[in-house]
Amino acid sequence: MRHGNQILFAVILGVAAVLALRPLPGVTPDQGAVMAIVLVTLGLWGTGLLAPYLSTLIFFAALLVGGLATPETVFAGFSSAAMWLVMSGFVIGAAITGSGLGARLGAALAPHLSKSYTALIAGLVGLGVILSFLMPSSMGRAMVMVPLGMGLAEALGFARGSNGRIGVAVAIAMASNLPGFAILPANIPNMVLTGASDRLLGLQLGYADYLILHFPVLGLGKSILLIWLILRLFPATAGASLPAQPADTGTARRVWLTVLLAMTLALWATDKLHGINPAWIGMTLAVVLLMPRIGFVSGPGFREAMDFGTLLFVAGALALGAVVSASGLGEVLANLVLQGLPLAPGQDFSNFIALSGLGAVTALLTTQPGVPAVLTPLAPDLAAATGLSIEAVVMTQVAGFSTVVFPYQAAPLIVAMGLSKEPLSALVRVTLLTAAVTLLILLPLDFLWWRLLGWL
Repeated sequence: MRHGNQILFAVILGVAAVLALRPLPGVTPDQGAVMAIVLVTLGLWGTGLLAPYLSTLIFFAALLVGGLATPETVFAGFSSAAMWLVMSGFVIGAAITGSGLGARLGAALAPHLSKSYTALIAGLVGLGVILSFLMPSSMGRAMVMVPLGMGLAEALGFARGSNGRIGVAVAIAMASNLPGFAILPANIPNMVLTGASDRLLGLQLGYADYLILHFPVLGLGKSILLIWLILRLFPATAGASLPAQPADTGTARRVWLTVLLAMTLALWATDKLHGINPAWIGMTLAVVLLMPRIGFVSGPGFREAMDFGTLLFVAGALALGAVVSASGLGEVLANLVLQGLPLAPGQDFSNFIALSGLGAVTALLTTQPGVPAVLTPLAPDLAAATGLSIEAVVMTQVAGFSTVVFPYQAAPLIVAMGLSKEPLSALVRVTLLTAAVTLLILLPLDFLWWRLLGWL
């Protein structure tokens, strides 16, 4: 496997060198250099030949030494709310684990989910879908679910690195992120799409229309696919059902932590009412959890909980989209791809697949939140080329940016796996297969659903 990755990276390196020396038509030399650096970075992340944090540092250094981006753009990930939500997540996870609350909750859920491994995975994925309706942040959902899921895995006897524990980790990572793409306020890219459509095109995307159009196939269908893939890729036996646990008569501190988490969850779920960013809510909770006497995480515990390699990787993934956007490369590439797409009025199926594929390919370079920023301004031209309504063209972006090929495209996936302490390579197998099945099966089904609703 490693030898194959080395060959693949050598090919990527060769392509990057050609793109840097002979930029594509319409691409400036600086944009060509940025494209080459981005391609090499994606190759390192995808093949895993170097540690992700080291690949990220190489990415930063190459851009800064080459004068290809400003420090503000390169380090944009560190000022992102998502980065601080990740940091808060590590503190919250440490508090839940260290207090024994995660194990306790896991043990309480075990009788219901431990009847079979299928019930366990399906239950966790179902919980992710439910939380997608209640919590507006996929990061927040991951932070709630990972300690709970890992406590459940521990209660069921799944050791670190076992198929069962990896399956639980992957189920939580994917379920806290993928279904949310089909629910308007649940994920950041959805909200970027809503804002860009309103600001640039005067389109107001309605909650109900968005849900009816996307959730049956991209939300529910993809969740069912996820359950099937995990059961096939990471087979395990949950063993006998565990008995129900008696009511918790534990310490008052555990009750205090439960109250804090409930208050935080309520604030996350109602962020549209009070307007406070979920990241700042999480940071406030982290401050409380770190406070002497009333908190749950000590100084040494904080240092142990922080995975700075994961934080660097998340910063790099967030910065990649910012660099591509700031350089103008995203729009240039989208226009180049647009010229080669088989778009024609009356060819609804090929137009739908091509536009969805355009969103998926754009996400490889800009990451998920960058897709609406790059493609929404092109919607009128795409509508003219296809004969579709501008609103239908805009909505095809959802089919594109919800197709996650590699974990780096969606920071919550990286965070969830980092919190679970399970290998990222396991998640890559699932994202690749999910993307392949989506393109081959779910997108054609989605086309039929759109046609049934009268969108095409």
